[in-house]
Amino acid sequence: MKILVTGGLGFIGSHTVVELQNEGFDVVVIDDLSNAEERVVDGIAAITGKKPHFEKIDLREKAAVQQFFQKHDDVSGVIHFAASKAVGESVENPLLYYENNVASLVYLLQELQKKPEANFIFSSSCTVYGQAEKMPISENAPVQPAMSPYGNTKQVGEEIIHDVAKASAINAILLRYFNPVGAHESANIGELPLGVPQNLVPFITQTAIGLREQLSVFGDDYNTPDGTCVRDYIHVVDLAKAHVMALKRLVDKANAEKVEVFNLGTGKGSSVLEVVHAFEKATGQKLNYKIVPKRPGDVTEAYADTTKANNVLGWKSELTLEDALASAWKWEQKVRGKE
Repeated sequence: MKILVTGGLGFIGSHTVVELQNEGFDVVVIDDLSNAEERVVDGIAAITGKKPHFEKIDLREKAAVQQFFQKHDDVSGVIHFAASKAVGESVENPLLYYENNVASLVYLLQELQKKPEANFIFSSSCTVYGQAEKMPISENAPVQPAMSPYGNTKQVGEEIIHDVAKASAINAILLRYFNPVGAHESANIGELPLGVPQNLVPFITQTAIGLREQLSVFGDDYNTPDGTCVRDYIHVVDLAKAHVMALKRLVDKANAEKVEVFNLGTGKGSSVLEVVHAFEKATGQKLNYKIVPKRPGDVTEAYADTTKANNVLGWKSELTLEDALASAWKWEQKVRGKE
């Protein structure tokens, strides 16, 4: 069965391609390489023994999307990761985000709508919940007004998929991730942010290896046990496996509705300082960090209620925060040639 993975050379995408290939799926990857490198294809091949078919396409080019589906008319499912994802950049350049995250989704769905049936997995985010009123966050928590254009593109994307599914033969699962971290245990693939990392763990590993002078911890007066923000950090390999299970659910026609939603996290919140100390414990590296003022737009805490994913999807996170941090450090050392 041929599956298209868009953004398949990115962080979560590449790990998902590995799990799909391990399960016997025939994978085609589209990536525009705006936030990824082509050598990731070799990293995937080193793990699975098979190179995925890769096409460099910008999904904002409607004609290119149409040509791809004419050439690969046997694609029966799409896992859609390709999107811009930096909150700050989206505030500065909202139209880039609407074009890249919304227009590309529309062009993909227009092609899938032509098929007698199609399966679509959408990479969504817990940002749709904003600062949820109660923890842990279940799928029934209200979707709050978005705090950034990036967050809004995920909300709008979900709404588009709901509308299209009603009017077509497309079945979809929306996966709302919490905070993906870590790397494949082989250290052949991992998170490779271009420029200054926007996420905590790559910033930690780059600080530990000497690329960054110091880790900034934004605020220590939040209403949390140690005053720093709390997030649900999920190992990227666990997250990747959830995509395969979601795809199989649609392939097996086990879905209860045309569009289903699942939160993907561990169900446990960890504060920024807890992550720092867990990294030090897992790797033996001492981190240079300082407390700096809060960032605007950061929610105080967010962690998942994983009951539905556990019971309905049959998926559960298995790897620990320490596993994730040790693997992220192993990957960082390999990337910098210091292992």
